[in-house]
Amino acid sequence: MLHDISPELSSDIAVFPGDTPLSRDVILEVERGDPVTLSTLRTTVHVGAHLDGANHYRKGGQGVDKWPLERCIGPCRVIRVDVSRGELIEPGHLADALLDEARVLLATGTYPDPRAFNTDFAALHPETVDLLAQAGVELVGVDTPSVDPADSKSLPAHGRFGAHGMTILEGIVLTDIEPGRYELLAAPLKLTGFDGSPVRALLRDL
Repeated sequence: MLHDISPELSSDIAVFPGDTPLSRDVILEVERGDPVTLSTLRTTVHVGAHLDGANHYRKGGQGVDKWPLERCIGPCRVIRVDVSRGELIEPGHLADALLDEARVLLATGTYPDPRAFNTDFAALHPETVDLLAQAGVELVGVDTPSVDPADSKSLPAHGRFGAHGMTILEGIVLTDIEPGRYELLAAPLKLTGFDGSPVRALLRDL
């Protein structure tokens, strides 16, 4: 069974304040008598469920097209984190978690509506990123717009991801997903040199 963990992409989806919202410009339309429907999409590459390129947060980092695809596809562990809005996910929050996969998805429930941007979502403490790296985790997914707090300028969690060469998957929807082991499918578009890419993130039962 497949589980879609991507939010719906429409003009209603919220993006990070100051980023480019999603819009669709219809150039031709069958319903108007044109031979085909043809439309133009304009939006940030960090819309909805998306992968960050290393160049999004690290000088000299490579674009999203350089992540090995096998990192974005394979067994993963979904972990539900008991954390409040505005709180950092510290190593203690994962003390009892089973970190047995190279891909870990953290369900916080602190960003409940992808259409309404709330700035008090939970973020990752840099030491938690270090803990995940030490456990052999290569990709971390979160059900929030960022692994750092919304008002962070120094982006310490992003910095630790960069230091460890780990991949960030943000904006996934884990509301109805039971904790456990799945197969993750979240390949980015082959956007050469881009700092991110939307993905159609899916989980498959194992």
